[in-house]
Amino acid sequence: MKRDLVNNIGIEQGLAPAVKNTASETGDPISLRGFESATVVINTGAIAGDGDFSLKIQHSDTTTGGDFEDVPANRLIGELPETLEAGSTYRQGYIGMKGYIRLVLTRDSGTSIALGAVVIKGHPADMPVA
Repeated sequence: MKRDLVNNIGIEQGLAPAVKNTASETGDPISLRGFESATVVINTGAIAGDGDFSLKIQHSDTTTGGDFEDVPANRLIGELPETLEAGSTYRQGYIGMKGYIRLVLTRDSGTSIALGAVVIKGHPADMPVA
């Protein structure tokens, strides 16, 4: 069915929604196997203490933490701001060929940010997606 998106995408939690107040938080590896595209969607809430937070996508062929590296700009669609703003929604596409991605949130200054992020996986090899 042309209007059916639910059965044509996979969704994984990139960073659990919560008030983030650590220097850095790294999400779990997300497998892209069986999908040809991925988009990261970030929702922010309040920022306390003049917070300066940034988010990046890393990729790897394995789930081993040390194998992950920052995704080069030519493998991303769209740009995330250097500093996330309160009460905002952002998206960035991944067009790399690695099997796994993960998200890394970094606090450069400030106290905390309310944030959650999901990875929407598209163009599945098999449909409908369970």
